[in-house]
Amino acid sequence: MFDCPLPGSRVLRRRATALTVAGTALALAVPISAAAAPDPVSSFSFTVQERKDALAYWSPARIKAVGKSVDLGPTGPKTKTWTGPQLKTVGRMFMVNAAGADTWCTATAVKSANRSVVMTAGHCVRRSASPVNTNMSMVFVPAYSKGRQPYGAFAVRTVLTPRAFAEEGTNDVAAMVVDADKSGRRLTDVVGGTPIAFNRAVGGKISSFGYPATHPQLGEELLRCVGTEKKENGQQVIPCDMTGGSSGGPWLADFKESTGQGTLVSVNSSLDGFTPTKMYGEILGATAKTMYERAERG
Repeated sequence: MFDCPLPGSRVLRRRATALTVAGTALALAVPISAAAAPDPVSSFSFTVQERKDALAYWSPARIKAVGKSVDLGPTGPKTKTWTGPQLKTVGRMFMVNAAGADTWCTATAVKSANRSVVMTAGHCVRRSASPVNTNMSMVFVPAYSKGRQPYGAFAVRTVLTPRAFAEEGTNDVAAMVVDADKSGRRLTDVVGGTPIAFNRAVGGKISSFGYPATHPQLGEELLRCVGTEKKENGQQVIPCDMTGGSSGGPWLADFKESTGQGTLVSVNSSLDGFTPTKMYGEILGATAKTMYERAERG
């Protein structure tokens, strides 16, 4: 499993099996009935000044430089450039990771009560199983393409992940709340919002999108994998060879190529190896729903 990306890019975590040992009842100082259940969601936020600085930090020159700083090899045969209608809700998310390196992921604006929620992967916002190591200077650019930012950039205000991801490295998903743009418009008022589904049965055709750091695109174009999802080891999986940079990209069910619309049912999380043939995504269950609902109240 890779918790630290290569400099200049976010590498999707290689899938691994981990065993953890839960605390025993003997360690409890009070009866179980009297102990409060731990909050299933972990969050952190940025100050007004930090958000302002993030927007200034991610200049066009810096964005161009981060894309040229890493090349993860040729784009795989299962991954194709998306040539259909512009997906306004899907974009590139830039950040400085916990190691201090400039990097990026993929993220999606979703329908929400506050019109300001973006979904991505947990490892795109913090180091797994390391609660204090969070990413910084986070900015979402919807519909990014070849240096163009047709709808501007939105600074990330609040980040939420499952507590299990922050502390144990499991359930790799995240929700973010972003600021309004420079004109005071909320995100989904500008680009719309992709519907999101929870507790959905696994199965059916999926379109997965991302901005991988493979050539010739090097994160500058939106790419897609298409495949039938299956359940495997508690996650869902599709045939896909997108690599680092595509992390956090949406899995869209019931996707209509003519309109570019579908329902988000997972995000790109991990691969089956250095030469990938499979992409894994979490099954969005009760904790993911709680996380999302808290984000849309933010």
